[in-house]
Amino acid sequence: MPTLSAEQAAAHDGLEDWRVIQTSLYTSYATGSFAVGARLVGRIAQIADELNHHPDVTLRYPTVLVTTTSHDVGGLTERDITLARRISELARAEGVDADPTGCSALEIAIDALDRDAVLPFWRAVLGYSSDPDDPGMLSDPQGRHADVWFQQMDAPRPQRNRIHIDVCVPKDVAEERVQAALDAGGVLVSDSRAPSFWVLADAEGNEACVCTSFGRVRD
Repeated sequence: MPTLSAEQAAAHDGLEDWRVIQTSLYTSYATGSFAVGARLVGRIAQIADELNHHPDVTLRYPTVLVTTTSHDVGGLTERDITLARRISELARAEGVDADPTGCSALEIAIDALDRDAVLPFWRAVLGYSSDPDDPGMLSDPQGRHADVWFQQMDAPRPQRNRIHIDVCVPKDVAEERVQAALDAGGVLVSDSRAPSFWVLADAEGNEACVCTSFGRVRD
């Protein structure tokens, strides 16, 4: 099954409850209570088994976070669109409101002059797994912690830090997040690749990127 770009996925009708972040659809439901959240999760499980396509679901008080992607092809497909629509219909029937704008994903990026040499150390010390679709990515096999991505460098860049944070957010909140960081004393280093990402830094030069999945290109 062919994968969908962020732009293609977002263009589908019936996804008002969802946002594209990295290669997944994300939403968060404000359940208001643990019991309502548990009931919603149980109903989502029924739909997932019916469609034979299973999302990741996190139950917390007072929200339920749902993400879906097609792991077998490494991205979003029509299966995810169908599942997302069905979950939205279920949530409306349960009287549960969605707030997808608060969803985000965190990634730690490490610059490496010899990625193949350093990556095995980090895989071992973190207990992470390699991503078959991205040789520079390590992921927590239990999905608890941030991904770590190794950026292959052609030459040293002494003017910048070797490790920085990528904060991946929905496209419709990215500029607001960037402005909030600037208002909090941050500095805009570069917006030449926006809306794929903005490079920011704190007052001491420590960098972070605010990223979206739109026009996303790895360096």
